[in-house]
Amino acid sequence: METIRKQYDGEVAQVSVPKSLEILVQRGWEIFNSPRVRIEYTHNQEADIFLNDLVNYPHALVFACIMDRQIPAERAWLIPFLLKQKLNHFSMDRLCALSLEQIVQLMTVPAPLHRFPVLMAKNLYSAIHRIAAVYNSDACQIWAGRPSSALVFYRFFEFAGVGPKIASMATNILAREHKIPFSDYYFVDISADTHVRRVFFRLGFTPQDASAEHVIYKARSLYPDFPGLIDLPCFEIGKKWCRPKNPLCSLCYMKEVCPHPVI
Repeated sequence: METIRKQYDGEVAQVSVPKSLEILVQRGWEIFNSPRVRIEYTHNQEADIFLNDLVNYPHALVFACIMDRQIPAERAWLIPFLLKQKLNHFSMDRLCALSLEQIVQLMTVPAPLHRFPVLMAKNLYSAIHRIAAVYNSDACQIWAGRPSSALVFYRFFEFAGVGPKIASMATNILAREHKIPFSDYYFVDISADTHVRRVFFRLGFTPQDASAEHVIYKARSLYPDFPGLIDLPCFEIGKKWCRPKNPLCSLCYMKEVCPHPVI
């Protein structure tokens, strides 16, 4: 357990920080400060180039986030690209001209693009018209001008079909992957998926049966300035080494500080 000094209203306090957290934070800053590279959302090169183009198609990222619900992420993020292929365009002006019935058809014929194609068509129709009305058809305005992380979260949360988990994911992706500057990172939360929850338990941060909310609030308490900073390091550990069964502890960089190593 390391001790660091923090200053509050002129008083200096000694704060104990687990070594495991120090390592996660260090790895998180390495990822955050690394040069921006194209994100492989779908592992389809053409689709990923399209989804990474926040200059011409920022609304594609918003639509993909809305679709990321109860289906594999790669499939959800592919949907805007599939719609672009069907339409032979993806401009906001022409999307706004589509009726709800036309969007339902695009989402359902010849094969459903989503597990809930009609519901997602309604959410997509709502999102198109919200971006047009509130953001002057430019989704970049959602995150332009160094807004607070809470404001970006809230703007995503206002879209139909977006809950706290998706709003948090979108905010984190913009900050961490697309290097969008915010005025603060207090509200960039961890995404408590199965890998992160498992790593949090094995590192001794939370109980084994901790809920997603439990993990999120624990991350806020561990690193309140930027809770989401430790999201990708935990996901990385869970995906590569900290498997549910037969974990590869000897290969994990946390093995010296993990209270549950299996060497």
